[in-house]
Parts: sequence; C-alpha cells; structure tokens
Amino acid sequence: MADSGEAEILFERRGALGLVTLNRPRALNALTLAMLTAMQAQLDAWAGDAAVTRVVLRGRGGRAFCAGGDIRQIHALAKAGDHAGVDAFWRAEYGLDASVKRFAKPVISLIEGLVMGGGNGISVHGSHRVSSETYSFAMPEVGIGLFPDVGMTYVLPRLPGLTGTYLALTGARIGPGDAHAVGLATHHAPAADFDAIVEALAGGTAVDAVLAAHARPAPEPGVLVAERTRIDACFSADTVGQILARLDADGSAFAAETAALMRTRSPTSLTLVREQMRRGATLSFRQAMLTEYRMVSALMRGPDFFEGVRAAVIDKDGAPAWNPATLDGVEPGIIAAAFTPGPAPEPRFDP
Repeated sequence: MADSGEAEILFERRGALGLVTLNRPRALNALTLAMLTAMQAQLDAWAGDAAVTRVVLRGRGGRAFCAGGDIRQIHALAKAGDHAGVDAFWRAEYGLDASVKRFAKPVISLIEGLVMGGGNGISVHGSHRVSSETYSFAMPEVGIGLFPDVGMTYVLPRLPGLTGTYLALTGARIGPGDAHAVGLATHHAPAADFDAIVEALAGGTAVDAVLAAHARPAPEPGVLVAERTRIDACFSADTVGQILARLDADGSAFAAETAALMRTRSPTSLTLVREQMRRGATLSFRQAMLTEYRMVSALMRGPDFFEGVRAAVIDKDGAPAWNPATLDGVEPGIIAAAFTPGPAPEPRFDP
C-alpha cells in the first residue's frame, strides 16, 4: 500500500526532531503489526537520544492521518486461526499507545483528514494535537462489533459531560471545532503550514512557540456544543435501552438521527461500551488499557467483530447480521466476562 520501494512507515531525524510518517495513503495509513513494532522500536531509540528533543507524527496523502488499526489484517489472522498473531497485534498497539502516553518529550501530531481508531491511540495521548481544516475524528468501532479502544476507556469518559459516551455509542464523526471544544485537539493550523511547522521544530525552536506562530482560530463548534444539553440528558441513562428511550421521547431531529444510527450498531458492542464508559471514569490509564486488552480478547471469541468487518470492509454490503440481533438478547454474563482477567499472563501498560 506504500509507494513502490518505500516502507509502510518512515522515520527521519531532522535536527532536534524525530519525524514519523505513516506511509500507506491508499489504505488511509491504517496501522499494521509491522508498523506498530517499528514505531515502538524507534520511539524507544529516540527516548534515549538526548539530541532528539521532540517527535512529530504525520500521515501521508492528505485524506487521513490514520484511519485506525488494519482490521483486514486482524480479520485475516483470526480467520486463519493465528490467535497468537491477533494477540500480538493488540499487545503491540496498546503498548505503543502507552509509550506515547509516557514519552518524556513532546509528541506533536499534525492531523490532516480522518483520524480514527488506532490513529487516535498514537495521537491523543501525546502532548500536542494540531488539527487542520479537514480534521475529522471518530471512534466508530461499535459499527464493526468492537469498542472504542486504544486508551479511549480513559479519554472519552473524561470529556465534558456525556460527550465521550455519545461519541463511543454512536461512532459519530466530529470536526475540528468540536474537537477543540472538548479538548481532543490542542491547536489548529492550515495543512499548508504543516511543512513549515516541521522545519521550525527541526530547528529547535520551542514547541509551543512554533505552534503559536502558525495557530489559527478553531472553526465554530458543531453538534457536541449545539446539542450538549440533549446529549447529557439522554446519554446519562443507565442502559442503552434507556438511552434509546430518551432519544425516542425527545422528538428532535438530532435525537431521531442519533437513535437510528445506534440501532445499526452491534447490540453486544453497545451494551459493552455503556459499561466501559461507566467503569472508565474511575480507572487509571494503566487500568484502562488492561481493561481494553481483556475486552478485545473476549470479543475475538465472539461473532460480531468478524461479521462487522465482513459487512463494512470485505463484502461492503453494509448489512451486518449481528448475533444477538437485539439488546434484549445480550447476555449479562457475556458482558461481565469481558471485564474479567483471562487465564494467560496479562501485559502491563504502564504510562
């Protein structure tokens, strides 16, 4: 998916800067296991290099910073029975997210286009997130039978009000205005300035000074601000069924569209995510990452992830047959088990 002869992820030392470029533009810079492993090794090396005082992350192509983990690769590994390979992917991805979180030097993500799933994992835990005019955030995992992972168990419940729970349960996209309003982005600059930002950072100028010099006012917020009162009122309900009932009773176009969107999502994922958001509010970052590892390990044993990827990515028919098909059919024991330690030794995700 990278250009001929080029690696899927590129590393470059420019003066004081370590530059990471995700280089799968045709795949929207989705992260493979090899990319995760290579980036982990490079961050480890730069962490110990006193001459590198800051790291920049970029995605090539303009359409996406990073659309997430390569779910085609995960799906193929699982279908082939390579459970060790699937486990290695999740350990590598979550381990890399923890490394970004604990990295002692500034990590600046220059975000152009889509940033979803694993793209948020490598960016949102860093020190600076610069949105461009085409920035578009989403954690759409409930639409493929998964859940918002890569540290979103920690991040989303800490957004203002119930905005994080809304994003988790709908998978809705938001633009730079909303991202700034809730703290997902820290700066805003035109994508045309990104090369100049990289060069100034390479020259050793203080990070905040460089970003301030190129900063522009963020666009006006969108749905998260405009519908904040309604989001808080509806998404504070205890269960997904109660959330849907409040949305149905609300009568607004926003509520109707939100309820309709949620009803296309995996009932198992929705039920799991409501509990994830409840628990995440009181978990440390390390606990949140370990919780996600347990959750994803459990979902790899169920049917909805494979059906969701089939419908969205492989056959592209947009008609997943969720099992169970309704919220009432989701067994409480399945949800409880997803938060329970498994029999194998568990990784540590220390921030």
